[in-house]
Amino acid sequence: MSLTLQDIAWHQAVGRLIESLDRPGFWIALVRLLEQYVPFDSWVVLLFSSGRPQVFAECPGAGGGPDPLFQDYLRGLFQLDPFYIASRERHVGGLFRLADVAPECFEQTDYYQRYFRLNVVADEVQLNVPLECERTLCLSLGSKQPFTPDQLALLGLIQPWVAGLMRQRLAFEQELMASPPPAAPAWQEKLEAVGLQVESTLTTRELEVGKLMLSGCSSKEIARKLAISAETVKVHRKHIYSKLGIKSQSELFSLFLKAQEA
Repeated sequence: MSLTLQDIAWHQAVGRLIESLDRPGFWIALVRLLEQYVPFDSWVVLLFSSGRPQVFAECPGAGGGPDPLFQDYLRGLFQLDPFYIASRERHVGGLFRLADVAPECFEQTDYYQRYFRLNVVADEVQLNVPLECERTLCLSLGSKQPFTPDQLALLGLIQPWVAGLMRQRLAFEQELMASPPPAAPAWQEKLEAVGLQVESTLTTRELEVGKLMLSGCSSKEIARKLAISAETVKVHRKHIYSKLGIKSQSELFSLFLKAQEA
């Protein structure tokens, strides 16, 4: 089978990327190569673990500086990110689309309306490379338009090449790889720090249910994830609202945000 000019160009570009593996501009070079084949509007390279995400590289914000919404993400909103949750539940590699990992009610959440819709806008795909110690190296691509089936098929075709390059790059990211990730924010411990007088401490299970609610999981999805009944989920939700003195999921999200900032 003969090679096309596009095939030759791809192999030449990958060869140049291999030569630049040890250079500071590697991640930008990789992203620019992908842009030649699939259009996207934002990107970030992250390391997911049990702590806060660690950033290898990211696209600049609208003014050329750090994106304030992305800083909110790193402070704590990542805990509601469907991709982060999926990477912790299933430590596997591959190409994942938002539709593959988003909970049933994701678009109805405050997280989607107040962060995702503004920062990512329409669609997101993520290429995951599983590492030891339950860490995952991720390349996320965000788009203002849904990715088409042809674009997703192309990303799936080149995914082994990109994943291999990402893994090889880690040999030159020793400083970040060796540093422990910052601890994830402890929601329970910070509730009083924001001036909230709770009736009593939320249990571990109530905290789990609360985060799954905020991430967009329906009662049935929460029940399946936690191996409890849907009725038990409703009881936990009632207890959460009562203990925190709130009446809606939007109020719960606001408390969650305040706790991350404390």
